[in-house]
Amino acid sequence: MPITGRADPVSQRTANLAALLRALRSGPLSRTQLAARCGVNKATVSSLVTELSGRGLVRPAGMLTGVSGRPSQLVELRGESAYGLALGIEADRFSALATDLAGRVVAERTAAADVVTLGLHRGMDELAELAHDLLAGMEAPPAGVTVSVPGLVDSAGALLRFAPTLRWRDAEIADLLAARLGLPLAAIAVDNEANLGALAEAHARPGVSDLFYLSGGIGIGGGLVCGGLLQRGARGFAGEVGHVTVDPQGEHCPCGRLGCLETKAGLPAVLRAAAPAEDRLHDPALGVDGRARLLRERVRQNDQRAVAAVHELGVALGVALSTVVDVLDPDVIVLGGYLAELGDWLIEPVRLELGARTLANHARCRVEASSLGTTAGLRGAAHQAIERLFTDPTLSPLTEEAQA
Repeated sequence: MPITGRADPVSQRTANLAALLRALRSGPLSRTQLAARCGVNKATVSSLVTELSGRGLVRPAGMLTGVSGRPSQLVELRGESAYGLALGIEADRFSALATDLAGRVVAERTAAADVVTLGLHRGMDELAELAHDLLAGMEAPPAGVTVSVPGLVDSAGALLRFAPTLRWRDAEIADLLAARLGLPLAAIAVDNEANLGALAEAHARPGVSDLFYLSGGIGIGGGLVCGGLLQRGARGFAGEVGHVTVDPQGEHCPCGRLGCLETKAGLPAVLRAAAPAEDRLHDPALGVDGRARLLRERVRQNDQRAVAAVHELGVALGVALSTVVDVLDPDVIVLGGYLAELGDWLIEPVRLELGARTLANHARCRVEASSLGTTAGLRGAAHQAIERLFTDPTLSPLTEEAQA
């Protein structure tokens, strides 16, 4: 499936095609059901379904029976017909993940790397190599690409403004990758890892409309969903709770300030508190996931230094999140990234701090550990990448049969 430019945003037919395609995400529907859900007359729906089929995006799915009148032909997504590509940049690794139209993971790759030492351009070389490795096994180019990065992102300009843990500033990620991957610039989006994690967590909780996602890794990030929509703020930098001051006399943060939450809750800080410098917990070869799992095992074994470090982590998180709860009043706070591995020992101290520090209704704000762990940002990126097709189905070209 070649990636083309953006469709005419004012095309009513394109909007109707998108509405039908999104409606089919919930499962097979008849043309009558599609007409009712999308507010389009049945004759138009038939024409739209024919076009979507001609673009390879839907297919027949048996008959709807058990209702009055004649049985109706059902239509369903042709999930395997397209995929979105997610690329992840973290301080210790690059990742690539492809999910199809139905949200199924169809391919994934991970490569350990010292991204700070590599620098921007060599880092982009390695990320592009990982992407090429994944794409070599696919039958067509992706419908869209979203790059997940830990830092302040101008998403409209696909520009990484500042990533303290990577030490990158004003990095033109989309331009650099478009040249290396041979894809049009319009097909590549760049977004903050925690924002994308929040999208993935909200997608996994369809009944939750207001959610704050806290992402734990080398650094700490946050993403906010309100009314079911991601909130970016006036300049796109909302959610940077990792740089809320929790100890004005504390350590220097990579951002240049003192006592940020990241200096207490970033994984390196927690590991320093949990074990001496020569301990295996500090081995970078284990990666974020490996070190978090090892720390979890230490706590399970009642290693007192590890237990105390994780408890202090929970207190620090609760202090910072009490402000989040007072200001934003979310339904749910989700502890993600490496924090999810420690959820059994973090949730209670966080809840206690919220109870002691928030003004009202703290009991109504649930605190949960993510089931997606360190993959949430990448899952959100893949969802956003394939969303490009759900917004504009004409990006999928007509098959030769449909053109005949």
